[in-house]
Amino acid sequence: MGYLSTNPVNGEVTQRFDLWDEDQLENALACAKTASQAWQITHFDDRASLLYKLATQLRDDKERLAQTITEEMGKLIVESRAEVEKCASVCDYYAEHGATFLADEMLQSDASRSFVAYQPLGVVLAVMPWNFPLWQVMRFAAPALMAGNVGLLKHASNVPQCALALEQLFDDADFPVNVFQTLLIPASQVAEVIADERVHAVTLTGSTPAGQKVASCAGQNIKKSVLELGGSDPFIVLDDANIEVAVENAVKSRYLNAGQSCIAAKRFIVTPGAADAFVTLFKTAVEKLSAGDPLSEDTTLAPMARTDLRDELHEQVSDSIAAGAIAAVGCMPIEGVGAYYEASILDHVTPSCRAYTEELFGPVAIVIRAKNTEDAISIANESEFGLGASVWTQNTELGEQIARRIDSGAVFVNGMVKSDPRLPFGGIKQSGYGRELAQHGIREFVNAKTIWLR
Repeated sequence: MGYLSTNPVNGEVTQRFDLWDEDQLENALACAKTASQAWQITHFDDRASLLYKLATQLRDDKERLAQTITEEMGKLIVESRAEVEKCASVCDYYAEHGATFLADEMLQSDASRSFVAYQPLGVVLAVMPWNFPLWQVMRFAAPALMAGNVGLLKHASNVPQCALALEQLFDDADFPVNVFQTLLIPASQVAEVIADERVHAVTLTGSTPAGQKVASCAGQNIKKSVLELGGSDPFIVLDDANIEVAVENAVKSRYLNAGQSCIAAKRFIVTPGAADAFVTLFKTAVEKLSAGDPLSEDTTLAPMARTDLRDELHEQVSDSIAAGAIAAVGCMPIEGVGAYYEASILDHVTPSCRAYTEELFGPVAIVIRAKNTEDAISIANESEFGLGASVWTQNTELGEQIARRIDSGAVFVNGMVKSDPRLPFGGIKQSGYGRELAQHGIREFVNAKTIWLR
């Protein structure tokens, strides 16, 4: 069948790309090995110079790239522009700090001199999702390439134009040939690539089932893996929270990218003194969101990426309503062409509802009413996921205490959870393992080699 580029606004297939045959894949792997041998011995200054050039290329091509993102997976054009800019920022960040992060680390021992040298592993395979089709890739590629690795990208099958645009960006920025390649292969061939002796590590951003498969294959072949998987982030609103500020951020966090983000706030856990006021203002704000053409500057709610994803979401919502949840706003697909779903709120969600335990990957917020602060913490930690969380309170000391008790890779107090090149990013439990970004991210795919001299 190949890769199809389908516009979520109208369901129109705009481009088709044939899957590679075995000879094409073999050639890509051979080229990656050759490129790795030369790239890993380049100087940090040379890598940094190319990353800076890549950042410039991204900014110069922002409008074209943003339009490609929007037309292929549906997000608002303003969000697509922001995604491209964020990709440029991560290139700048690692160009500036990469050499420092990977500098030799001197250690005291019985040697005349001993230290750790951080050296590249070689070829890293990245299996990436469609929801942030440039950012998810670049936050892996910038640190991995700055560290001296080369990258192979197996992108989601519904964003082939974005995948090929990424490869072209590296070419246009004058990176050595084959330092970054896009593989047009089906998901069924990922295991074959991981097992290949020329591939040294794998990173995946995606669903928990996909992560299980990749982790299993990597483990069988004794290869390093990093997984960033699903999330059901709690957004805890305490009695003393600034409700207006909390609601403003709740709308941004839940409905950005039509709710299709691993770190979007998904479970709004509210304590009794804040619950009614929060829900009232939240409903008013959500009802103002307007679905439409994502290329229009006036549209505030984008379509979902695919109609099958919308249908799965509606099944979760319908089952939750049947189990007692209340449809406070929306909770229906939007009639007509395109993968649109109403901006929605499910209130009074209880453990009997699917929405209580499952990740809802779309524009639906769920409200869980806690008995008190301790109950809110308990509810937050009941989830099998542990990616991000936020706590809203005017008592920052209490907010920090709660943050330390939440089971997740990141907790933001009075702020929206986000990925930032300066901060390590990743999860625990079923949300995966390993870290991206910051110093932690660039050290994931290196060999921490001890060198002892006398």
